[in-house]
Amino acid sequence: MTAIGIIPARYASTRFPGKPLADLAGRPMIQHVYERACRAAQLSRVLVATDDARIADAVRDFGGEVVMTRADHPTGTDRLAEVAAGLAEVDIIVNIQGDEPLIDPAVIDAVAGVLADDPQAAMSSAMCPLTGARATRNPNIVKVVADLQGFALYFSRLPIPFPREGQSDAGRWRKHYGLYAYRRDFLLTFARLQPSPLECCEKLEQLRALEYGYRIKMVEIAADQSIGVDTPEDLERAHTLLARQLARR
Repeated sequence: MTAIGIIPARYASTRFPGKPLADLAGRPMIQHVYERACRAAQLSRVLVATDDARIADAVRDFGGEVVMTRADHPTGTDRLAEVAAGLAEVDIIVNIQGDEPLIDPAVIDAVAGVLADDPQAAMSSAMCPLTGARATRNPNIVKVVADLQGFALYFSRLPIPFPREGQSDAGRWRKHYGLYAYRRDFLLTFARLQPSPLECCEKLEQLRALEYGYRIKMVEIAADQSIGVDTPEDLERAHTLLARQLARR
């Protein structure tokens, strides 16, 4: 099956305008994401999808491939679907977040590979163990529970499962790692679906798929070694983590 990676990138951001072009170790952050995605063995091609000429120029400057999209997309998934509509030869689309400069190519391979192996799954994503009381209570860290076959049952900003008797249930908490792979046909369908009630309540787009009856296969990864850059402070943390990774090589 043919799989490609698409990195949706926009310049506007309430907390960090222009973050795809923010300097990280002498290169724009989007370049780090692009180059790591290109190392994924499952992907035959990597594209940046943007509506901003500044981002497009930066991608072309480092030799990357970019596709210009409309400017009115409410989400990155909608931007992805616009690009996917013109890629009839592609089977699997991997949505790679443009603010994950330390993303592990092996995680991309694992999430993309699931769809090739399991015909029951319309889309796939990843999860990893979550420890620490503060992390489980943090609404910005999304939790997921899956069934015994690895299909997602629910995603929430609250700690799930909830240990009713007060016992420690830390071994069963899973953090959702926000990387998605879609069958192309399903992605086009998903983008046409109206936002669902649970999605609107939790502000979690993946709940739309579950509410409409589609199955999401989850891949267990050992740990989350990446970092989502939402603020300038996050960028400083990424600088530190990148320096540590380079020092270990």
